Amino acid sequence: MNSRKIKLPEHEGVYQRIRDLILFGALVPGQAVTIQGLAELIGAGMTPVREAIRRLTAEGALEAGGNRRVSIPGITRDRLEEIAFARLSIEPRLAELAATSMSDACLSELLALDAKVDDAIHSGDIESYLEYNYRFHFCLYGQADAPILMKIATALWLQIGPSLRIVCGRYGTANLPDKHTEALTALRQGDVARTAEAIADDIRQGLGQVRLSLGG
Repeated sequence: MNSRKIKLPEHEGVYQRIRDLILFGALVPGQAVTIQGLAELIGAGMTPVREAIRRLTAEGALEAGGNRRVSIPGITRDRLEEIAFARLSIEPRLAELAATSMSDACLSELLALDAKVDDAIHSGDIESYLEYNYRFHFCLYGQADAPILMKIATALWLQIGPSLRIVCGRYGTANLPDKHTEALTALRQGDVARTAEAIADDIRQGLGQVRLSLGG
């Protein structure tokens, strides 16, 4: 049996590394970066970094500026409400679809990821919380087999991720949203509606934290 890992093409690997910098808040809203700066930061060539920036700009995760710079978009009330509407329309539907075809292997992986989320919350590890919270949600959504909805959901997370990092830095991890236990209980019981509602509640709590950071 060939157990070697499939190596990603360079351009895809570079895209994922820059995407993760945005998703997990290493790049903050308003921060301007250059192609050269990002290339040096991740140790990659200019061409794949340029292509990754093009893709991420098209997805709304970056904004083009002058002098060959791009920046992380800031969050406004109007922008947040649009993101909230879209997330609450799409992600509970992904959870519903996932719940109808949940496998034992996926459920076990979700349990392991949720344990990592809990550890990060209790230890105050913001970076790990953001990473494993994301991986929990997209492990669940991946079970839905709905690639169009997944693509939209990923783009929405890219637009909210940097703001969540600011929220975590301001308020710490103690009061971070975590309705994963409710979702996992519903999944074990095969309760599709409760799974979707738990995910919706999780999203509402996270968005509520961002609203607080905006002063309301």
